[in-house]
Amino acid sequence: MSQHLIAPSMLAADFTRLGEEVGLVNQSVADWFHLDVMDGVFVPNISFGMPVIKSIARVAKKPLDVHLMIVQPERYFETFRDLGVSYLSIHYEAVTHLHRAVHQIKELGMKAGVVLNPHTPVSVLEEIITEADFVLLMSVNPGFGGQQFIRATYDKIRRLKKLIQEKGSPALIEIDGGVDLNNAGKLFQAGADILVAGNTVFSAADPVATIASLKNAG
Repeated sequence: MSQHLIAPSMLAADFTRLGEEVGLVNQSVADWFHLDVMDGVFVPNISFGMPVIKSIARVAKKPLDVHLMIVQPERYFETFRDLGVSYLSIHYEAVTHLHRAVHQIKELGMKAGVVLNPHTPVSVLEEIITEADFVLLMSVNPGFGGQQFIRATYDKIRRLKKLIQEKGSPALIEIDGGVDLNNAGKLFQAGADILVAGNTVFSAADPVATIASLKNAG
């Protein structure tokens, strides 16, 4: 069985058919639901909030992976825990006391992820990598779906994998942005463990088959 994880991004789903889209992911070989929460401050866009996540959680049969693109995310950790979130990731660039925030997430029973924007080097994780459960590398600039994949991400994955191995960290590597059937295999080969895919999945003629193809890439 493939060890590769696929997390369809619900930001790209058809919100007039949200229940059906969740059901589609449920019946696929996808592993997580990826949910992008944006506040219009940290990123220049606003996505969805607690009511939508609560609705998805009610029918989701796979873990919820929430990516917070917001300022002061620690204000909402308990709320996301109460919504049933399993994986919660916060931006290095948005948190002043990252070590404390990571441990707050873990103490609430969730897996803690640290997110890096494309311009942020993996070296900033040196003192926190052993504490994180996963690292999410943005392969586009955060805030909008459908952007073009940044090719420098491949080398960044390799550098992150090296750091993880050197520090003996259990952290997984998640990639978010511009993931498609053309680059999925290369991303896994570079060392990625989890791929987030939005438009590639939800604009496909057969989303379930597309998720399977992504999972088996590389």
